[in-house]
Amino acid sequence: QVQLVESGGGLVQAGGSLRLSCAASGSIFSIYDMRWYRQAPGKQRELVAGITSRGTTTYADSAKGRFTISRDNAKNTVYLQLNSLKPEDTAVYYCQADATTPQAIGVWGVWGQGTQVTVSS
Repeated sequence: QVQLVESGGGLVQAGGSLRLSCAASGSIFSIYDMRWYRQAPGKQRELVAGITSRGTTTYADSAKGRFTISRDNAKNTVYLQLNSLKPEDTAVYYCQADATTPQAIGVWGVWGQGTQVTVSS
């Protein structure tokens, strides 16, 4: 089993910053792509940013220039730095990862429980 636990969410004023973390644990041999999604009330979950095991990053247009995804492979942790936050960034932020276990079993699309980010105007 692979588990993901997010942290770092909270309430912040517009223009502020937060740093989200997502730590993977459990039966892990290797973690491949890791991603951050978000879901605002009444809206579909959307991809915010992704990072490969080698550090190649991709961003949604809404995140470009304001958010930065990074990872620490030694800690099995992915981060999302949120800068210049806007009220429309308010959402539950989820991380997702693809991994393999020591038994060479692929575990794709594992989700964390989410962390709430609220941006006040």
